[in-house]
Amino acid sequence: MDTVLLESYIKNIKVQNMENADVQVMNTSPLKMMGKGRQGAVFQFSDDICVKVFGNEEDCEREYQALTLGKDTDLFPKVFAKGRLYIAMEIIRGVDLREYLQSQPLSKELSAKLIQMLITFKEIGFERIDHHKRQIYLQPDGSLKVIDVARTIWRDRVYPYPRKLLNSLGEENKVAFLSHVQAIAPHLYEEWEHYIRMEKLSRELFQIIIH
Repeated sequence: MDTVLLESYIKNIKVQNMENADVQVMNTSPLKMMGKGRQGAVFQFSDDICVKVFGNEEDCEREYQALTLGKDTDLFPKVFAKGRLYIAMEIIRGVDLREYLQSQPLSKELSAKLIQMLITFKEIGFERIDHHKRQIYLQPDGSLKVIDVARTIWRDRVYPYPRKLLNSLGEENKVAFLSHVQAIAPHLYEEWEHYIRMEKLSRELFQIIIH
């Protein structure tokens, strides 16, 4: 890819982090913004390549590190170039899990793919074994792709079970998913149940302490 041209465009994009909100973007480049979130904004560079521009170097480095850890799996977009505040990568298409579950049930087969995804997260060294359903994409061949992985790399926190994914599924799908986990990977189910119980107990103790 033409990194010289890309960097000339990046100079005309300013991304600013906001507290508890998506980034603010000033874009005078010819690149079209595809979307934005808490860490950065994504722009289309070509038919198959997008560039994510970050508000700070730390988030950029964390996302690049996470993508590098997962480069030998099929779960993550391919990286083409990296700069101080940007990563150029493959555009991920398909249907995100949030949209999919609005019209389709959470089957045992899909749960098995999600379970394997979470196991892979742990195997490659992610500290946050979790992802929101809107950041998980189903591909035409039934495989999964994952975007926005900066928060899987933490400096001082470890998330040993998929709290965000479970909560984002909604109560009905959460119950279905946990029943699938119990059937497919009972050791994982027992591990998650331990952390879920500890969190519940912590909330109860907090209420006792403050009253």
